[in-house]
Amino acid sequence: MAIKITDECINCGACEPECPNNAIYEGAEEWRFSEGTELSGTVQAEVTGEVDADEPQEPVDYDVFYIVTDKCTECIGFHEEPQCAEVCPVDCCVPDEEHEESEEQLMEKKKFLHNE
Repeated sequence: MAIKITDECINCGACEPECPNNAIYEGAEEWRFSEGTELSGTVQAEVTGEVDADEPQEPVDYDVFYIVTDKCTECIGFHEEPQCAEVCPVDCCVPDEEHEESEEQLMEKKKFLHNE
């Protein structure tokens, strides 16, 4: 399953540079599929749908850092554990029960994001 950031987030920003998929953004910041990935042109994502990889997307949260579900692989294929959760000083990076995915699905998402 993907990871989410709860509203206990203190906006320290420790998680953002740790994400190998560039799936973490500051509250109110627009995001793009192309940022931190190999994606370009039109992409079809499970949650977001069909969009241009360079097109700015609406922020998921306006108050605290957030994780884009379509870009989160729980660090599968990069690290043993989700790095955001490892560095979070207040333990607000937790599994997102609304977006459960198997390890195989997360690996496929990693391959999709990085054209492997």
